[in-house]
Amino acid sequence: MTADVHHQEPSPETYEEKAREPWAGWDQVVRVAGVVIAIVAALVTGFLEIILSTLRAGDVVSVWRGDPIGSGGGPLLWLSVVLAVVLNYAISWFAVTTTRRRWSLAPPWALWTLLMLFAAGVRTSEGDYLLGGENWVALVTILAGSLTYAVYSYRLILKRRLP
Repeated sequence: MTADVHHQEPSPETYEEKAREPWAGWDQVVRVAGVVIAIVAALVTGFLEIILSTLRAGDVVSVWRGDPIGSGGGPLLWLSVVLAVVLNYAISWFAVTTTRRRWSLAPPWALWTLLMLFAAGVRTSEGDYLLGGENWVALVTILAGSLTYAVYSYRLILKRRLP
């Protein structure tokens, strides 16, 4: 007596059971996470740009000795302006690409701009402004950073499709 073993092919129903649909709520989770990450990134980069707006050419050496940023001599460096343009463009792209919604550009833009305006209008305990009117790099950083968000938003309007 021989055992006649037949190999059964799985039925189409078995394939469908194995290949389950992904959870429908992931889309909402990704959107919320994208906006939250963009907001946190706008805050972190905003603080970094405020700190680096007083960076001078002499700080390259003096910071290594433990002196604060802005204590060295020489002209102001444009590093915060470059960072504002590059990082704000990256945050804009990330927010819109992750969420697939144009409105997601607004929260990081608004928060970054409010942070910069707050820093320009608040005095320290010594009476100094965080971003003083004599610091032209800080003023250009505010202008260039906010314009970067505006230009990205305008390009989205003109394209009529998401990146």
